[in-house]
Amino acid sequence: MIPYERRTREDGTEVLETNLPGTMLTRFPILNKESAFTAEERDAFNLHGLLPPHISTLEEQVTRAEDNLRGFTTDLDKHVFLRVLQDRNEVVFYALLERHVEEILPLIYTPTVAEAVEQFSRLYRHPRGLVVSTETIGRVDQLLANLPQPDVKLAVATDSEGILGIGDQGFGGMAICIGKLSLYTLAAGIDPGATLPIELDVGTNRQDLLEDPMYLGVRHRRLTGEAYDAFMEDFVRAFAKRYPDAILQWEDFSKQRAFDLLDRYRDRLPSFNDDIQGTGAVVLSGLLAASRSTRRPFAEQVIAIHGAGAGGVGVARQIKSGLVRAGLSEDEAHRRVLVHDSKGLIVRGRGGLDVYKDEVAQDPDLVAGWSLEGDIPSLLETIHHASVTSLVGLSGQRGAFDETVVRAVDANTPAPIVLPLSNPTHHSEARPEDVLAWTDGRALVATGSPFPDVIRNGRRVVIGQGNNAFIFPGVGLGTLVSRAERVTDGMLSAAAEALAEAVDAKRLEQGALYPNVAHLRRASRDVAVAVVEQAHAEGVARAERPGDVRAAVDAVMWMPRYVPVVPAGGDR
Repeated sequence: MIPYERRTREDGTEVLETNLPGTMLTRFPILNKESAFTAEERDAFNLHGLLPPHISTLEEQVTRAEDNLRGFTTDLDKHVFLRVLQDRNEVVFYALLERHVEEILPLIYTPTVAEAVEQFSRLYRHPRGLVVSTETIGRVDQLLANLPQPDVKLAVATDSEGILGIGDQGFGGMAICIGKLSLYTLAAGIDPGATLPIELDVGTNRQDLLEDPMYLGVRHRRLTGEAYDAFMEDFVRAFAKRYPDAILQWEDFSKQRAFDLLDRYRDRLPSFNDDIQGTGAVVLSGLLAASRSTRRPFAEQVIAIHGAGAGGVGVARQIKSGLVRAGLSEDEAHRRVLVHDSKGLIVRGRGGLDVYKDEVAQDPDLVAGWSLEGDIPSLLETIHHASVTSLVGLSGQRGAFDETVVRAVDANTPAPIVLPLSNPTHHSEARPEDVLAWTDGRALVATGSPFPDVIRNGRRVVIGQGNNAFIFPGVGLGTLVSRAERVTDGMLSAAAEALAEAVDAKRLEQGALYPNVAHLRRASRDVAVAVVEQAHAEGVARAERPGDVRAAVDAVMWMPRYVPVVPAGGDR
């Protein structure tokens, strides 16, 4: 049974039409208004006697939720409160987020979500999303038919093997998908009733989880090889059949699988991987913004990336694409992007390289004349010999950008760019205050997790957050508005360029390379507009090009407000 339908009456009034009885309205978070149900709605759905007599305004409800949130002392308790609120009343949840973006964003996503993922089985309270497991594979069509949503336009799916910096989390990865979709709604106005978190439970290799009596996932080791591929194929087939126009975002898969799934399915349905492509776009945006700030051409940068997981290789892909768009040849762009893993610089022919790293490997001729202590160039040796001007950290190694490394970059350029982006906070490669101290304040710094601003010599240096939330919501919204048949590299480059332009001049002067998180929705709108325009320019859009792209984007953005709830079959 489809519980509701969103429609517009002839007079332009938007309503939610439902055939649910009144008691069920209070159990369905997209319909539940709690004490804000109007007198007419209480009459129509027999809610009298079940609710307080006072009819609240949304503002009153948000204030109450705000007061309750402040009553908790730990970030994890605040996260749990917010999730419970979301499961009860979507409108109040998002209205509260909209009022306190900077405060609440770290609570519903990084860094707090990492702890929530680890504790997911113990914190579990309410079913949300779709679970496809090894016990139900082969019946995905039936599972999708069981969903209560009238339609799904955007889904985030994970197999939970590569969660943030904490690895295999089994069933707990569902918390990541829920949090990610919350950001899609908060930032880009994607209707929460049209979003779907998906846990692809193929098992876990964590023995402690398998032995934990509270663990909620299937209790066997992870599928591999042909069995894993068959599982994913069955899921994608059923999903694309049921929702042919929906976007599927792949989230937190292991390194090689992330690339395999992206390459296998990106042309079969609109899909992308935020860890690979979103991270790449947000880093490219930061470098472009830094070029605006220093007035040094982006094409002159030499970038060392420390960390060669899915994010690191994705960043290399996107930076190279950006350098080519800036006028360099493919070969010139490749030689300016130097990727390091735990052993050192990735050079073609180096033994034991994973397949997915091949595309970022440098030609041995590049390092032929370098003076090295060992066989593989270290990060410090690469900085020295290649005259690196920008550092990007995606290694998850706390303190990897120490004083020696940062000073070496500083020696190569009057304005070093240092982006210690690893999450959560305690995995950051460097602290902004240290980077600024080691460079006498010359460095341009942005981080992955939120850090406080730094005061130097009486000047406040604003530390921007290179958060993927600045990119993926707008990419999703733009893809939906254009009905793009696939998410192209050009669309992601356009998103990065739009985000870089969204950093206002005052923030650039203060040292920030990204917009204020409080302006997340404004930045997402700019990104979505750029994505729509690029999709049409590349010929992958299936929707007719709107006369006013910005107006078309604004028209579909959901807002956290109450609309009338009416019985199904009533006056149309």
